[in-house]
Amino acid sequence: HGPYQPHEPGYGLDQPRYSPYEDEIPDPQTRMLAIKNAKAYLLKTSTKSGLNLYDHFANILTKILDEKPTNTVDIIENISKDVKWAQFRKKMDTLRDEPLISPTFEAAEKCKALFIQEGGEEHEGVEEEMGHPALPNVMEAAFYFEQAGIGLNKDESYYIFLALRNLIHVQPIQTCRFWGKILGLEMNYIVAEVQLREGEEEEETGEEGEGTTAEGEKEMGEAGEEDEEKPAEPPKSTYKPPPPIPKEQNGTGTNKYVYFVCNGPGKPWVKLPPVTPAQIVCARKIKKFFTGWLDAPVVSFPPFPGNEANYLRAQIARISAGTHVSPTGFYQFADEEEEEEEGGADTYEENPEFEPPPVAEMVESLATWAHHVKGILKQGRCVWINPAQKSEENEEEDDEEEEEEEGEEQQEERGPPLLTLISEDEGMKDIPAWTTHASTNLIPEYSVAILQSNRWPGAYAFASGGKFENIYFGWGHKYSPESYTPELPPPAEAEFPSGPEITETVDPTVEEEMAFKIAQEEALAEAEEEEDEEGEDD
Repeated sequence: HGPYQPHEPGYGLDQPRYSPYEDEIPDPQTRMLAIKNAKAYLLKTSTKSGLNLYDHFANILTKILDEKPTNTVDIIENISKDVKWAQFRKKMDTLRDEPLISPTFEAAEKCKALFIQEGGEEHEGVEEEMGHPALPNVMEAAFYFEQAGIGLNKDESYYIFLALRNLIHVQPIQTCRFWGKILGLEMNYIVAEVQLREGEEEEETGEEGEGTTAEGEKEMGEAGEEDEEKPAEPPKSTYKPPPPIPKEQNGTGTNKYVYFVCNGPGKPWVKLPPVTPAQIVCARKIKKFFTGWLDAPVVSFPPFPGNEANYLRAQIARISAGTHVSPTGFYQFADEEEEEEEGGADTYEENPEFEPPPVAEMVESLATWAHHVKGILKQGRCVWINPAQKSEENEEEDDEEEEEEEGEEQQEERGPPLLTLISEDEGMKDIPAWTTHASTNLIPEYSVAILQSNRWPGAYAFASGGKFENIYFGWGHKYSPESYTPELPPPAEAEFPSGPEITETVDPTVEEEMAFKIAQEEALAEAEEEEDEEGEDD
């Protein structure tokens, strides 16, 4: 190729002092302005720390040149942190340094009240009179559950042990048991299952009866005043709602035990109210997380009849009815005649002749476990009751209505009898209701049989020799193989039946109005002619 022509791209490359980027070199004044702008940006002060990037880079370079560390590029981030920490100055508002309170000290202060024992001699005398101590051995049960990797840490278990001791010293408790721990979004619930001494529950029932009597007297007084005034009343609806299903009495069915809860060891115990069938029926249709506040409202559909304390009590009743089990034969019915009854027996007692089966047998066969808490029916009670039954006083007045309602009475519902084997429990699709395993296979002679509920995740039971225990750690939700779907709202009410009496007519057209007027005028004219003819005849 010869010399480049002026129109070719390579022309002029052989000329001295020529550069292809000569046109891209910025003006010196522009370069100085850009440098000043960049320095001004680096000198901008941070609104949080009061430092700027320019001085920070200068301090980093000074530190590097003074110390000359090896592999500076690998530790440049640490050097930057050290420079920042060196410039930090703590504000000294007082002459003395503020004492730092460690988390361990704060936790110890909260649990300090648990280690104070008051009136120990009196309570020991009461326990001796009862025949057996009301305080359960929480640490022993925690030891057995720990072998299967279940339970709380030892410190929390011991704090709960002390909290239960304080509870039985304050309340008139006959038996006490650590039921478990229900988790919440903000706080958790520690649950204690107790039986009050005889007479305590009757006093509560008496107080309720007195309140009901007082309310009845007030209603009678108000009714008397209304009879005197006799104001005009609007028409009343003829709809009669279904009668409410009464709750089971204290000490029976779902209210057999009384439950106390607290948010943590050292915090006050709160007694939960008795559960009602309506609360259990509604709790089966909803699924809500607990917040840790007993007075929190339960926003759901269908609306739950109560607050979180009632919802917690309903879930405790459901979990207890489905997961509290014992080795088969550990309990027996109090009377043999009760076992032969159709409804089954409601009371049981420990079997003094019970011989515990080996652990291997309890792990292999579910027939070695039995329910010792009665199941809850669809009605929300353990014992079915006919809601259509009325008091004897109104029977004579409503004989005719009862004859009509006889055909509409609900069929009596019966659940599985008490001490039913868990091998008869239905599974959930391909998942069995229960899973068993041994605590260890390396030393089988000292292993413990562990039973886990798949229907209520978090419910466990252990058995070792003549000892067994049930416990629950979880969110209080029942397992469902399908995703939870809220209940749909009821269909909208039907409109009033339309008929010619209430149907609006279509407005007539102009032609129809004119024809109607002409017809009216003709009718009037004919009527006048007839009157005139009658007058002439007279």
